[in-house]
Amino acid sequence: MRWVKRLIWLIVFLFAGLMLVQMVASESGEVVVLATRGGGEEAEETRLWIVDHEGSQYLRSGQAQAGWFTRLKANPRVGLERSGQRNAFDAVPEPAKQAVINDLMRAKYGWADEFIGMMFGRDDATPIRLDPIPEVDPYPPPPVEDAASGVSDEVNASE
Repeated sequence: MRWVKRLIWLIVFLFAGLMLVQMVASESGEVVVLATRGGGEEAEETRLWIVDHEGSQYLRSGQAQAGWFTRLKANPRVGLERSGQRNAFDAVPEPAKQAVINDLMRAKYGWADEFIGMMFGRDDATPIRLDPIPEVDPYPPPPVEDAASGVSDEVNASE
């Protein structure tokens, strides 16, 4: 019975250790803050890795069902904070660039990318190109519903 308790503690310790290494790996190297918005809710911020390729900035979603990626697909206008500067972008998934973006991420983030790739895989990774939108607020407030008409102020503003 004593060996069962030790085995359970060992499993718990190993799991906690893996989670700690994953957290450290996720925050290593350059980390940007992406602001995405679903329906009309407040922008949600997610910390992600980024690479530059052919004059564009690229993110990578490792899982199609990730919350930030789901919001991005529903509303591709995003905000990004990189090196202390916030800018607005249109996010464009580019699955055809998977191999090159995976290679660039691996080269830039090294052991951290290898570790997270080992845990979650990269077969379903989707590269996302960020197309800049000049002079647009990257973190605008969400639309406000007009209680009387049920129409958001975005619609009213376009009249």
